[in-house]
Amino acid sequence: MNAAPRIALLTLALSAALGGFVGTPLPAQAKTKSVTAAATVDIPYDEFTLPNGLRVLVHTDRKAPIVAVNLWYHVGSKDEPAGRSGFAHLFEHLMFNGSENAPGEYFTPFEAAGATDMNGTTNTDRTNYFENIPTTALDMALWMESDRMGHLLGAIDQKTLDEQRGVVQNEKRQGENQPYGQLREVVSRTMFPVGHPYHHTTIGSMNDLNAASLEDVKTWFRTWYGPNNTVLVLAGDIDVATAREKVARYFGDIPATPTMSQPKVDVAVLAQNGRTELEDKVPQVLVQRMWNVPQVGDKDADLLDLTSQVLGGSASSRLDERLVHRDKLVDSVSTSNYGSQLAGNFSIRALVKQGVDPARVEAVIDEELQRLIKDGPTAEELARAQTDYRAGFIRGIERIGGFGGKADALASCATFTGNPACFRESLATVASATPATVRAATAKWLGNPSHTFVVKPGERKPLVEEASAKPAPFQLPAVDAKYTTTASNVDRKAGVPGVDSFPQLVFPALQHATLKNGSKVILAERHDTPVVNISYEFAGGYSSDHGGKLGTANFASQMLDEGSGELNSLAFKARAEDLGAQLSAGAALDGSNAYLSALTENLDASVQLFANMLRTPRFDQAEIDRVKGQWLSGIAQEKARPQTAALRVLPPLLYGADHPYGMPFTGSGTEASVAAISRQDLLNYQKQWLRPEQATVIVVGDTTLAKIVPVLDKHFGDWKGEGAAPAKVDVAQVARPTAPRVFLIDQPGAVQANIYAGELMPSTRDPGAVQLEMSNEVLGGSFTSRLNMNLREDKHWSYGARTVITSAQGQRPFLGIAPVQIDKTAESAAEMLREIAEYGTGKVPATQAEVTKVVDNDLRSQPGAYETAQAVMGTIGGIVRYGRPDNWVQVRNEQVANFTPAQARDAAKAIDPNALTWVIVGDLSKIEAPVRALKLGEVTVIDADGKPVAKAK
Repeated sequence: MNAAPRIALLTLALSAALGGFVGTPLPAQAKTKSVTAAATVDIPYDEFTLPNGLRVLVHTDRKAPIVAVNLWYHVGSKDEPAGRSGFAHLFEHLMFNGSENAPGEYFTPFEAAGATDMNGTTNTDRTNYFENIPTTALDMALWMESDRMGHLLGAIDQKTLDEQRGVVQNEKRQGENQPYGQLREVVSRTMFPVGHPYHHTTIGSMNDLNAASLEDVKTWFRTWYGPNNTVLVLAGDIDVATAREKVARYFGDIPATPTMSQPKVDVAVLAQNGRTELEDKVPQVLVQRMWNVPQVGDKDADLLDLTSQVLGGSASSRLDERLVHRDKLVDSVSTSNYGSQLAGNFSIRALVKQGVDPARVEAVIDEELQRLIKDGPTAEELARAQTDYRAGFIRGIERIGGFGGKADALASCATFTGNPACFRESLATVASATPATVRAATAKWLGNPSHTFVVKPGERKPLVEEASAKPAPFQLPAVDAKYTTTASNVDRKAGVPGVDSFPQLVFPALQHATLKNGSKVILAERHDTPVVNISYEFAGGYSSDHGGKLGTANFASQMLDEGSGELNSLAFKARAEDLGAQLSAGAALDGSNAYLSALTENLDASVQLFANMLRTPRFDQAEIDRVKGQWLSGIAQEKARPQTAALRVLPPLLYGADHPYGMPFTGSGTEASVAAISRQDLLNYQKQWLRPEQATVIVVGDTTLAKIVPVLDKHFGDWKGEGAAPAKVDVAQVARPTAPRVFLIDQPGAVQANIYAGELMPSTRDPGAVQLEMSNEVLGGSFTSRLNMNLREDKHWSYGARTVITSAQGQRPFLGIAPVQIDKTAESAAEMLREIAEYGTGKVPATQAEVTKVVDNDLRSQPGAYETAQAVMGTIGGIVRYGRPDNWVQVRNEQVANFTPAQARDAAKAIDPNALTWVIVGDLSKIEAPVRALKLGEVTVIDADGKPVAKAK
C-alpha cells in the first residue's frame, strides 16, 4: 500500500512502450555448474540499540554517495482490533502529511534534496517508510523521520484525517475496479477465520474507515509508533560511528511507547477443502488454489520457495510444461509462496483458455501436485530452483534501498525473526536442500486441505462488507521502565535542517568498440554486483508494422526466446535457468532490443545462449500458435482493464489509424492482425530488422572492454544481415484537431472512472525537449505537482493524478491521467481541464518556487537515480536511439540547471487546452450525462476497439 501514487508504474510502462529502453527481464532463473568461481553473497552489517529501544542496523556500501534510510514499525493490519480495520494503512498515509515542526507535505524537503525510492507501505505485519538520499542530506532525513515519530499528533487534525481517509478509499476503489480485483478481499475472509489477525485486508473496510475518529487515530499512534517498536536501517555511504552519533542525536529523546505483544503464530491450516466462485467483468476464467503454510523464517517456508519454483514458478516448470505447452489448457500459470509473520499462503493461479472446462485445468494441477508430493523434484529441477533463488538474491541486493534492496532484507529479518541476518539461514537452507527435504515439506503442507477460488465472466456485483464490530474499550498500557531517553541539542523549532551541498553524479565513462559484424559496442563498467547486463539495440519497432500486420514487431521479438537451434522452447528456458541468466526481447515504438542479464561466473555460456536466441530462433509453428493464443487472450485482458483499454484506443485518435504510431500503445496489435501473423512474417521481420550492421550492443556491469569484446565476437562476430537493410520508417507530422473531442468507453459496474486527456507534442529530438519535460514536472510530473495536489491531496477524489510526456522519434504524446471515484468524474475532468488550461495559456504560469523545486529534485536525485545498472542502461539506450552525444547527461544537466520560469512558460505554450482528446472509461450510466453537461467537446461513445457505439433505440 503505497503513499505515493501507483500511476508512476504506468509512466514507466508508457516510457518503455513509446521509445525508452526496452527489454523487460524475465524472472531470475537457475544455473548448473559454474564456469568460474561463484561470487560471495552477503550483506555485512553493524548494529546498536538506543536506550529508548530503537534498534539500528548499519550497512556500508560506498558505490554511490547516497544513504538508504528505512524504518520498519512493527505494526500492521494484524494488530487492528475489531471495528478498526484499515487503521495501520490509514496512518501510513497520515504520516506523510507533515509533523508538528515540519507542517505541510512530507515529500517537499526530500524532493528539494533529491531523494529517490521514497515511499511508504503497509502490510499485515509492518509499516515501513524509506528513502534514498544524498549523503549530505542525512541530517535532514533523520530529522524528518524522527519528527514524525516523536512529534506528529499536533499536526493531525480533522481536515487531514478526512483528506487521507478519502485518498485511502480511492485506493481501495482503484484496486477493486480492476478485473479480478474483488478476489483479494474474498481470499482474506475465506483463508483465515473470523478473529484471526489476517481475516481482513490491510486496506480495511469502508465502514471502519468512515467510523475512524480523530481520537481513535491518535490513540493508535500513541500505542504503536515508538522507537522501541521500530527497526531503523541505514545502508550505503555511511559507517557505524557516524550512524551512532546522528541517530542518537535525532531519535534519542523520543520516549518509548507501550510494549505491545505480538499475536502468536497461527498458520490456521484449513480443516477441509473448499470452493468459492465469483462473477466479474473478466474475459476468461481464473482458477486460484490456495493453502495456508508456514510463516516467514520457518525452514519449511524456504523449502516451499523451491517447491513453488519447480511446480509453477519458472518458465520450464512442471505446470508450464503440462498446462501451457503440452495440453494447452491455459494461457498462463504461476505459483507463489508468500510468507508473513503469522502464516504464509501458497498459491497456484491459472488463466484458463476460453472454451476450456476449468475442471480439466484443476484436475491437471492436482495430478502434477500429487506427483511432486509423491516423488519430489528431480536433482536437475532442484539445482535450477536453487540457482534461481541465489541469482534472484544477487540481483535484488544491487540496490541499497527501495523495495527489496539491502535495507529491506536487513529490516525484515530483524523485525520478523529478531536476527537481521536471517537471509543467510534461508540461503543456507536452500543451498543444502535435497529432493527428499523438498518432497517432505511439499507433502507436509500441500497435502493439507486447500481452497479453490474461481472467477468467471459475468456481471460484477458489489462486495457486501462484513458488519463492523464495536471496538472493545482500550486502556493504553504503561511504558516499560527499562526504556529511557537521552538529551538532545536539536532545536526543533528551528525547522528542517538545511542541506547546503550535494554530491555530483559521476556517470560511468562510456567505452567504445566495434564487433567484427559491424555492431557498435558501448560499455559502462559497474563492478558492485557480479552481473553483466547486455542489450542488443535494433531499429524497427511498432512503427515498422505500419502498412502490415500490427503487433508483428513485438510478436517476433518476443518469440525469440521460444526456442533456438537444437533447443525447443522448454529446453531453451531450462538452459537459461541452468545458467541463472535472464533473457528476453521486445519492441517499442521506434525500435526493438534483445536483453541478457548474466551472472559474471557464467558469462560466456550465457552469451552463447543469447547469440543462439538472436541468430537461430526456431519460430516453431506449434509455439507460434500457442503464443498467439496467449496474445489474443492478453488483448482481451487489455480491453477489460480501464487503463489499457484507454491506451489501446488513444493512438489512432491522436495520430490517425493510418499513421505509423496509430496503433495500441501496448504494442499487442489487434485480434485480427495477430491472428493473421504467419511464421513467414516473423522470419521476414527478423531478416529485415534484427541485423547487426547498424545495431548497438550496450553492456553495463561487471566486466571490461578487454573481457567482453572477445566474448561477443566469439558468438556474434560472423553474424551478418541478409540483403539490404530496410529504410527508416517515415513518421509524418500530424495536425492537432481543431476542437476538443471526448470519447467514452462503457465499463458497467465500475466504481472508478479513468480519465485521459491527450495531444501531440514535438519529438524527443526537438531542441526544446528538455524544457518541455521540466515544464511538465510542474503541472503533473511529480508527486507534489499541481494536478496531483489538487485531485489527490486537496479534493481526495483520486489515489493519484499525473501528466506524462513520453519519448518518440516523431511527435510524442502528452497525457493527463487520473483514476477518480465514479461520482466525481465530471468534477475531476473539469479540474484537469482548468489546471491544464491555466498552465498552458499562461494564466497561472510556473513560479520561481515551482521551477526551483523541479530543478533541484532533478539534479540532486541523480546519484540515487543511477544506482542500478538498468538505470544506466536506460540512459545509454536513449543516447543510442536519439543520436545523443556521449556526454548527454552533462549536456542535459546544464539545460536543467539553467531552466527558468520564462522557459517553463514558453514550453507550456505547446499545451493547447482546445485541442485535447479525452478518453474516459467508466460506468456510463453514472458518468455520461455529467460529462456531456461539461461541454468539454463533441462526445462520442466508443467500444474497446475504438469503434462508435450506436445509441440504443
